[in-house]
Amino acid sequence: MWSLLLWGGWLLATGYLAGAMGGCWHQCCPGRNNACWALGAHRARCYCDSYCERTGDCCEDYHAVCRHAAVGCAVGPWGPWSGCSSLCGVGSKTRSRQVTVPPRHGGEPCPDLKQRRGCLGEHPTCGTDKEVAKILPDSFSLDSRDPWRSAGLLLSKESPGSPLPSYCGYFRLTQVGPPCRGQAWSRQLHRDKRVCVECRGDASRRHPHCTGHGLQGARTFWVAASVAGCQGSWVQEGLQEGCVCSPPALIFV
Repeated sequence: MWSLLLWGGWLLATGYLAGAMGGCWHQCCPGRNNACWALGAHRARCYCDSYCERTGDCCEDYHAVCRHAAVGCAVGPWGPWSGCSSLCGVGSKTRSRQVTVPPRHGGEPCPDLKQRRGCLGEHPTCGTDKEVAKILPDSFSLDSRDPWRSAGLLLSKESPGSPLPSYCGYFRLTQVGPPCRGQAWSRQLHRDKRVCVECRGDASRRHPHCTGHGLQGARTFWVAASVAGCQGSWVQEGLQEGCVCSPPALIFV
């Protein structure tokens, strides 16, 4: 009987002490965690998560136990900014940092690990996506009766010092207007056809590229210089230096 009384007294004492301590001695949780609770004074539920400081329902020993043992998050330095997401025009760049010490026992949570800011892409090719290409068939440069050549827009291949093609551009036609049926060469232009266009030194003049060669993967526009109303769009698939297009070839004007 005496042993039973001692056992019951011990249970009451430990229960009282646990209530006095508030119950956080066995767990401390970061952030908001509704499962992180204990029985506090008067056997009422109290909490041991760091969010309890906002809601005002912390256990009595929360600050003594949890805040004393809390380890706040620590992070490393910011990494370098990434390149601009847009080659031309408005874009964004990001940077990040790593967690070196994760939060424990209700410590301060980690701050933002990523940052983003705006940027303006200024690639050397910017602006070429807005140019409109003027094209003609390669045969125009060989025809001495060609009015475009006699007007000085194209130089004869037989002219002394006439440069070889600077580069070739490969394009996938995405749109071709109905007026392109007006001449034999332009009738060969149709949607989804892959065409090769030569940029010759005389056409590019003193510029680093022929007008309208666009950006790889970007949709740009073209017009047929000798066919009224013949125009459309294409997507550049690539450029090749020092090449000659296989017939039937086109040239930039």
